[in-house]
Amino acid sequence: MLARYVLRKILLFLLSLLSVTTLTFFLMHALPGDPFLQEQAIPQEIMAGLRKFYGLDKPLLTQYFQYIWNLLHGDLGPSFKYESRSVLSIISDSFPFSFVLGLEALTIAIGTGVGLGVLSALKRNTWVDKLVMLFSVALISTPNFIFASGLQYIFALKLNLFPVARWGSFWHSVLPALSLAALPTAYIARLTRANVMDVLEEEYIITARSKGISTTGIVLRHILKNALLPVVTYVGPLASSILTGSFIIEKIFGIPGLGNWFVTSITNRDYTVIMGVTLFYSFFLLSSVLLVDLIYPMLDPRITFDRRNK
Repeated sequence: MLARYVLRKILLFLLSLLSVTTLTFFLMHALPGDPFLQEQAIPQEIMAGLRKFYGLDKPLLTQYFQYIWNLLHGDLGPSFKYESRSVLSIISDSFPFSFVLGLEALTIAIGTGVGLGVLSALKRNTWVDKLVMLFSVALISTPNFIFASGLQYIFALKLNLFPVARWGSFWHSVLPALSLAALPTAYIARLTRANVMDVLEEEYIITARSKGISTTGIVLRHILKNALLPVVTYVGPLASSILTGSFIIEKIFGIPGLGNWFVTSITNRDYTVIMGVTLFYSFFLLSSVLLVDLIYPMLDPRITFDRRNK
């Protein structure tokens, strides 16, 4: 049953990835503009030569099937704007920066968010609960570029505890990781609080308390497993977006990550980079959704693969 379920999910994964590829390809070519018209005036002969070299002179369907064929062979094509650079080399060079930063931010967001959410639920309607919720609202209401600039001003310029920007050591990643984790932390805290409060009203929790089980034991044995199901659902897509880079945070802190390439490729009409980065992000997103589906039955035995197939 598990093998059939996984096989169905993999087939759906591949179909979704093909759909994203197809949609992105044709939408991209439907946009006005040309990757070579962004430069200074280019003679028509050179323009024709460039379009022929990159295969843009062929019919659109021919270009599409050629791209799919190259993609099946692991070739994402060359960049139109950066000579002698392939899309694969751009991703492989920039993704490690985004991944390390995103992993730190995700760890902070999950650990802090779940901890604050549980604490807030257990201390419901007390000053602790109100303080945590006020903190969450403040994080949600503050744009990440303002939060990042504030961290730079206080902890880098005034207190001189961390570097202002650039990438070199672990200390360079602290402020951008905190900036990237701010909004997810607030959402996870609020989501955890709401679900823990619901679980606290269940009969088996009341029974556990009547047996004299400590609050810590109840939280670890009974509450977290059930309360974290919606959090896992949220963290799946969140991980794909954080791990693949954030343009704003990377720009503020001068980090050469993947997020910067995604935005600049759109303004440059760099078709192959747009396609490559979009597919890379889609691969992460679909993989995280598949992983969440596989984790669900492990967290809650009541959820079986049979039921999730329906």
